[in-house]
Order: sequence, then structure tokens, then C-alpha cells
Amino acid sequence: MNFTQLANGMSEGFVLLKKCEEKRTKTGSCYLDVVICDKDGEMTGKWWDYTPNDVFSADMIVKIRGTVEQYNGKDQFRISQMRPANSGDSYNLSDLVPSAEVGGQQLFAMLRSRVDAFDDAELKAIVLKIIDENKDKLVVYPAALRLHHAIVGGLMYHTMSIVRMAEEICKIYPNVNKELLLSGAILHDVAKTWEIETSQSGLASGYSTEGDLIGHLVKGAMYVEKAAGELGITGEKVTLLEHMILSHHGVPEYGSPVRPMFIEAEILSALDTLDATIYEFNNALSGVQTGGFSDRQWALDNRKIYNHSLGKPEHKVNF
Repeated sequence: MNFTQLANGMSEGFVLLKKCEEKRTKTGSCYLDVVICDKDGEMTGKWWDYTPNDVFSADMIVKIRGTVEQYNGKDQFRISQMRPANSGDSYNLSDLVPSAEVGGQQLFAMLRSRVDAFDDAELKAIVLKIIDENKDKLVVYPAALRLHHAIVGGLMYHTMSIVRMAEEICKIYPNVNKELLLSGAILHDVAKTWEIETSQSGLASGYSTEGDLIGHLVKGAMYVEKAAGELGITGEKVTLLEHMILSHHGVPEYGSPVRPMFIEAEILSALDTLDATIYEFNNALSGVQTGGFSDRQWALDNRKIYNHSLGKPEHKVNF
């Protein structure tokens, strides 16, 4: 973990509390049992001098000081001091939690420049209005609670991945309406900023009540209806955009009230599934030795994933 070594032999730094539980020893003394982490890894920890009036919880970012000890052959952090991080502290959230390799602000700018180049003024107006109104959350939000792209900035990363694949498909199939497809791709998950709640870490902590009751597919279509109404735009284009958002999960079992009924909607649904699956494959192989198998992956139909020995260059994003 990325700690600063102090002159007195202790280690100090900012970490995320991945787990935080108040427990008692056999003699009745209170202590804090934690798992701390940053982007480099995680470690269990104990705060034996913890007092119950201190308020700590999972998903809290803290400044911590203590020593690394051995317990059952593994590193364990013995905490001597800990406090919640505050606005005056100097740390980068991307150093503490899993984050997209390209920042959300940069990806947002790349997406917006594509929309600015649209020839279709109505699609341009609708998309720009929605993403500009939701920019503050779009640039930092994860794309999911636990599965694909459940990282800080993951929503923009997932969106941009689909947009890039869509652009390449349009080169192969010129009958596809590129601006309609890109509009649907950019807006398909925009309502996740309303559906998902995040913690101090920037990661998803759960779903809002409204998110559970309505969901981002329906709310995303409502965003389009509202934006088009405020812009005075009516007609088929509005309906097509709404349908693409409502159908992008493909089938009712995955939450879509309708299945894709035109080619751009079908492509969007397929690319959404493909990008999520590729992410899960890559994530499953993280730390797996060449020639080895991952554990069974629930998100991949409970399959074990094989890390073959043929050449695989280091993954570099190419947006």
C-alpha cells in the first residue's frame, strides 16, 4: 500500500475503509476491526485503543497512522491514530479506489465534441441538453453497483467504449444512422446518475428508492421526453431515442419493457452487452497466472475464465 514512512518507524497515509466493524475482546474491551485499501491493494487492520464515541464506517476515506505487523503470515495494520478525511486534506481519490484509466472530464469532452459535430440539429439539441444538465455526476459516476465498470468514472468509460465501437460499425454498415446510434449510446445509461447512490469514495453504495422503483431505462426515456418538450421538438426522432433507451437491455428478463425494434436499437443493445462482457473477462483475469483459470464468475454464467499463453499486449485504451 502507498504509505509514507515516518522517522519513528510508523506508516501514514490516506486509505478507504472497505470494511469497518466495532467488536469486543474476551475481556469486554472495544476495538475496531477494519479492512483498509487503496489502488495498490488491501490489508486487514485493528485499532485496539478505539473508543466508541469515534464515528467510522465502511466506504469512509480516512487518514491513518500505525505499524505493519505480521498475523498468521500476512500483513496487518495496527492503528495508532485515525481520523476522517476532510476538505482541507490533499489526496487523490483515484489513488484510493478503482478508477477509469481515462478521466471522466476528458471523456465527457470527447463525447461532447462528437455531438457538436452532428448535422441533425434536433438530436444535437436533445443530447447536449441532457448531458450538460447532468455533467457534474456523469464525469465521476460508476456504471454499476458491483458488476461492469463499477469504478469511479466508469460510466463515462463504458459510454465512450460503446461510442467508439458504434463509430466503427457505422463504417462497415453505411445504412446505419450514425447520429441516431451515437445519440442512443451517449444517453442509454445517463439516468444511472439518478438511479445509483454513491458514497464518499465515489463508488456505488446502493440504489435510490426511486431507482429501485422505476430504474434508469424508464427514467432515461423520461429525460428525453422532458428535454424534447422543453426544446419544442416533437416527432419520430424523440420516439426512436426513447425506444433505444427502453430496449437497450434487450429482453424483459434484464429489465427492458420492449425488445429492440430497429437496427440502431439492436446495435446499441448488442454493444452494451459486449462491452460489459469484455470488462468482466478482463477483470476476471486480473491476477491470474498464464495458463491458469479464474474462480467461477457469477457475472459470466458461473464460468471459469482461462488465461491463455498466446500474446496479449498490455491493455491500453484507444479512444
